[in-house]
Parts: sequence; C-alpha cells; structure tokens
Amino acid sequence: MKHDFNKISRQFRMKGTLLSCQPYGSGHINETFLLKTEQQDSPDYILQRINSTIFADVPGLMENIRKVTSHLHNKLIETGMGNPEREILTLIPTIEERAYLIDEKGNYWRMYLYIWPNKSYDIVPDSNIAFEGGKMFGKFQKLLSDLPGDELVETIPDFHNIEKRLDTFYQILQEDKFNRAASIKDEILFIEKYRSEMQTILQLGNEGHIPKRVTHNDTKFNNVLLDENNRGLCVIDLDTVMPGFIHYDFGDTIRTATNTGAEDEPDLSKVEMDIEIFKGFAGGFLSETKDILCKKEIDYLVFSGRLLTYTIGLRFLTDYLNGDNYFRTHRTNHNIERCRAQFKLFRSQLRQEEQMDRIIKSLTS
Repeated sequence: MKHDFNKISRQFRMKGTLLSCQPYGSGHINETFLLKTEQQDSPDYILQRINSTIFADVPGLMENIRKVTSHLHNKLIETGMGNPEREILTLIPTIEERAYLIDEKGNYWRMYLYIWPNKSYDIVPDSNIAFEGGKMFGKFQKLLSDLPGDELVETIPDFHNIEKRLDTFYQILQEDKFNRAASIKDEILFIEKYRSEMQTILQLGNEGHIPKRVTHNDTKFNNVLLDENNRGLCVIDLDTVMPGFIHYDFGDTIRTATNTGAEDEPDLSKVEMDIEIFKGFAGGFLSETKDILCKKEIDYLVFSGRLLTYTIGLRFLTDYLNGDNYFRTHRTNHNIERCRAQFKLFRSQLRQEEQMDRIIKSLTS
C-alpha cells in the first residue's frame, strides 16, 4: 500500500522539512517508518500506521499512551532524573493537537520523536546488559507507580488473564475440530497439573493482596533501548500499556530473556533458564522497584516467570488445536514445537526455583 508521506507528515507538528522516509524496524503489527529531515538542527521522527484490526479501540490506545508518556515526562522533569526527550517516548501531536491522525482512507497514524543513537538486543548477551534492561523496566514502573491503573483502558481485554485462556483451551479441546487432541496427551496432562496454581496471581489481585498497576504487558527485552555504551535509555512499544499486575511484566522478561534456546526451538536439550541472566535482570529491576512493591508482590516475582511461560505455552497449544489460525506458522507442527519449548523452559525454572528465591531475597533484604 502506497502512502503520501509528505501529506501525512505535514499534518503533524514536526520541525523541519521532510527529506526521506524509509521502513524501520522488524515489527509485525504496525507499519513503522523513519522520517529524516533536511535541516541539521531539526530532529528526525518515527511515523507509524497503527494496526486497527488488532487494536480495535485506537482512540483508547492512544489516550493510554498520551497519559503514560505525559506522566513520565512530568516525573522526569520534577525529579530531575534524566532527559525526557531521550529517555521517554515523545508523542508529536497533529496540527489539531490530537494524539493521532486519521487519513482519508481511514488509516490511523501517530508520530514520535526519533531517539538516536540507540541499540537493542533480541538475545541478552550477558548479565550486565540484563541488569540495564531490568533497571529500565523497573524505572518505568517506579515513575508510573502513582498513576492509577484504572485510569487506562484495556487495549486487549484479558490479555494475560489465565482463567480466560484456560476456559478457551478447554472449549477448543472439547470440540477438537482438527482431530489433534490425541497427539498432545502429555501436554494436556501438563496443563491440568498446574492449572490451579497458575491462577494464584489473579486470586491475590481479586482478594486485594496485590494492587493493579499500570503495566507494559509486552516486556520482550528488545522493547528496551540502550545507548551506545550499553546503558539503559528508554522503554518503547507502549501499545499494550494498560492495567495489570507487576508479575506480568517481570515474568514475561524472565520468560523471554533467560531462555537459552529459541522460543520455537525443536531441540529441547537447548532450552534452559540462564540463572545469571535472571540474576542480572532481577538486580536491575529491584534496584528501582523494591521500595514501591509490597511484600506479596516481591514474594511472587519468581513464580511470575513460570506463570507467563505456562500462559504462552497454553496459547500455542490452543492455537495448534484450533488449526493454527492465530500465530503465524512456518512449518508443520510449529505451534506444538513452540508449546513444548515453553513447557521445557517451565520445568527448568521450576528446578531452579529455590536458587531464584535466594537471589530475590538477597536483593531485597
């Protein structure tokens, strides 16, 4: 699809004259472009076409991002803790002072100030970089700790709700439209074995033992930008920022960053949890958050890694049963391989649970 970038860019309050526009990044949901300007003293920009199929409530999503980025900017200015234009995403409003643009074709667009130089990591190379990523996600939580979660809308309802995910799984298992249930008996037993325990965080929240916070909900390690010296710089990709529990953010980074294998690794001997990466990330995260978290939240940080690993494994298994119609697959049995890799990682986390508990206690004592 061709877009008139000159026309689109002129409808935002960007400085300078557009010089070039090129695709940017490796994201699969939104279309992202880097806009370069002619003038040396003018910044460059990131322009995105928002996927309104996945995000049905774009106005709600953009209001979440506006509230969060405004809050973060104000906190940095009040506390003198850093440079907002480099350490926080900066939304560029339209000439009508809106957070997003709707073009004549019904496409939704937004613009951010481009943060450069930066780097990011798909695979965490060592515990020092893990620490920096943990510190950035922790700082994100700390600065947002006085923004009530209920002020935001759910951009994807029940995104991490394990109760709903389990209900969906059992319904699709019962239907078994593609006759695949017989081939996953071990995985079904695994789901059943831990089914009750996995609802612990929801129960703690429902009983008021842990608070709902503003959470990122997609804390892959490459959603942290680092500077040229590998120091933490900025948390990006705020589309799933919404109300949630701290364990969703901590747990999903542990799931993704500590895995020694690929998410879809068919050779399960390569899949383990790297305890040194865990230690580094937890150290950075708790250096920023240990004073804002309650005891119950801290007590269940280790558990959260297993919760998020179980949840995504369950989602892969559900999609496999349902004919592979949600996650993009690249080979036969791709989703079941993904599921088995997650369940192997879960078992590795379980074996190292006592060691992880000791690390958390040493960081918070």
